[in-house]
Amino acid sequence: MSAIKSTKVPKAFEETYAAITTITDDFCREHLNEEYGELASFASAALCCKRPSPLSKGKPQTWACGILYALGQVNFLADKSHEPYLPFSELSDRMGIAKSTASTKARVISKALDLYQFHPDWTLPSMLEHNPFAWFIEIDGIVIDARSLSQEIQEAAFQEGLIPYVPGGKDR
Repeated sequence: MSAIKSTKVPKAFEETYAAITTITDDFCREHLNEEYGELASFASAALCCKRPSPLSKGKPQTWACGILYALGQVNFLADKSHEPYLPFSELSDRMGIAKSTASTKARVISKALDLYQFHPDWTLPSMLEHNPFAWFIEIDGIVIDARSLSQEIQEAAFQEGLIPYVPGGKDR
C-alpha cells in the first residue's frame, strides 16, 4: 500500500516519539488492542517526519490521546458494532485529557496525515477486508473491486501496492 508504515523517526524527535508510543502502547494494551498500538506508532512516526511537525510543541500525553482519537475516527472506535469499542469521551477520560482538547488534537492529526474514514493506510488490519477503499482499483478508467478479479490480476495489483493483500493468498 504505502511507505507510511516504514517511516524512520528523525533524530530530533526520537525522545518525543518514544514518549508518545510508550503512552499509546500501554493504553492500547490495556483498553484497545495490538493493532491500534501499531497504527499509533506508525502515526507518531509519520507526524515526527512532518515539516513542521505538530509534535514539536505540546505534551506527549495530549498527542497520544489525539492520535488514538484520530485513529479511532478512521476505524469507528466509538461505534458499538465494532470491536474494540470505546466512546471518545471515555478515551479522553481514561487518558486524563479533556474531550475538547483530544478532539482538537485529533483534527490537527487528521489534517496532517490526510485521515478519513476507511483510509486504507490507516485501517486496522482486521478491518481491511471490509474496507471498500482498500480494494478499489482503476482499470481502463473504470473503478473495480479487485476482489472480483482473477487471481493473476490480484497478484499484479498487490505487487504494484494497489491492494493490501491477495485474498486467499499467502501474503495476507
